[in-house]
Amino acid sequence: MSEFNNLVAIVTGGASGLGAATAALLAERGARVAVLDRAVDTLPDGLFGVVCDVTDRVQVNAAVGTVASHFGAIDIVINNAGIGATGDVAANDDDEWRRVFDVNVLGIARVSAAALPYLRRSSHAAIVNTSSVVAAVGVPNRALYAASKGAVSALTLAMAADHVAEGIRVNAVTPGTADTPWVARLLAAAEDSAAATAALKARQPLGRLVSADEVAHAIVYLASPHTSSTIGTLLPVDGGMAGIKI
Repeated sequence: MSEFNNLVAIVTGGASGLGAATAALLAERGARVAVLDRAVDTLPDGLFGVVCDVTDRVQVNAAVGTVASHFGAIDIVINNAGIGATGDVAANDDDEWRRVFDVNVLGIARVSAAALPYLRRSSHAAIVNTSSVVAAVGVPNRALYAASKGAVSALTLAMAADHVAEGIRVNAVTPGTADTPWVARLLAAAEDSAAATAALKARQPLGRLVSADEVAHAIVYLASPHTSSTIGTLLPVDGGMAGIKI
């Protein structure tokens, strides 16, 4: 038996990358898992897929309601949906700034707000947001992305303070550069893919990219009823990037 047996978890952006690894691990540990993503036709058996664009509040409210109707409850929300951006502060126009914040920050706010009425009824309510090490460590050519993830970290702490008295725990993971489809596309588009890959690995003291499974285990740890005193934590999974220099 697992501590997640019969608990209902929502994972946004759960069709690929970190979200897919997290959804699979939660299901393996006994949770009933709903994946909210823009496309859910390739989900493995056992996951409940709901098409949802987190930039659309009407879709978000409907999707969360569909999950609650299907399972009868919502206990855990994993706010993982996000998009990347590259370049310095002058590299992206206003529309791109709005688009990234709409997904990465407002998406979390929309999904969390929709889920709150159900979480308030749970004895094991938890929200886990996916931030990034770049929220705390400056790296080149990530101005927009870092700004959005800095907002995610700040939002996590504010939500933790707002909802702790209601029995809803809010935490976040702050991954380093992870082996995800977005990073793979970024490296493939580089002028020298091998050099770009080596540079990303080298900036993490561990000397390699973080795996999706490693991040998933950290997310599931924060979501677990066994960590009921862990609140307002930003948990690094970054190969030592934020904490050590070698």
